Amino acid sequence: MAFDDDIALEPGADGSYHGAVADGWETPRGPLGGYVMAIGLNAMQLAVADAGRQPRSLTMHFLRPANVGPITVRPTVERRGRTLSTVTARLEQDGKLLALGLAAFSTPWKSPLLADAPMPGVEPPDPARPAIAGDLGQDRTPPEFTRRMTMQPRFGDGPFTRSEHGLVGGWLGLTEERPIDALVVTVLADTWFPAPWPRLSELAPAPTIDLTVHFRAPLPLPDGVLLGRFTSRLVRDGFFDEDGELWAQDGALVAQARQLGLLIDPKA
Repeated sequence: MAFDDDIALEPGADGSYHGAVADGWETPRGPLGGYVMAIGLNAMQLAVADAGRQPRSLTMHFLRPANVGPITVRPTVERRGRTLSTVTARLEQDGKLLALGLAAFSTPWKSPLLADAPMPGVEPPDPARPAIAGDLGQDRTPPEFTRRMTMQPRFGDGPFTRSEHGLVGGWLGLTEERPIDALVVTVLADTWFPAPWPRLSELAPAPTIDLTVHFRAPLPLPDGVLLGRFTSRLVRDGFFDEDGELWAQDGALVAQARQLGLLIDPKA
């Protein structure tokens, strides 16, 4: 199915929106958090109902893993100012709260362009956009959702290689032809395998506790791939941080991401 089908929503009578978590987005610990987040963002955009107000910031806290099947999103426009809207959303499955979202939508403001986030110099993407899911090592099969992605590694060592650095990333995008809008960026911010994995010796599932995405460029962009670079500096008490940046091929910084995740001992 196409990405837009997988995040499609129908309005309910009470301001809610109804859809389904599609099959094929699985990770070692439930459907990809960024994909579930995109469903929530879709409902928020529908509630704002103003194409001139672009998503600027989106945060989602995940209370429990999602399941394949029906999902209900209840967005609320908490405040609509002259240029900025603040929106919350509750994502529910089987009558249980699944995730909570908070987002800011705004028109552009006049300001200088002060850019000090240059794109790292790497080999350009393969124009054929092969669907390279990345080698997870240890004869492991890549997660199901990677079949929908093109992932061309450019940063860091392979997972579970006891690397000295928590650094991963490369060129990434959807395999299907589709403009890169905020919904796609939300997925790409969570697509690459977790940045701590190269420092480990074996798989530790890494569900997302919370994820924030700041959208830093006018969207949508034409169909293509973005360069993602993701780093992790600390794992403690089972929790890890991950900072991400996504650049367009012309060097423009498209998004910044910040995630708190949980590394689950495979023996637990």
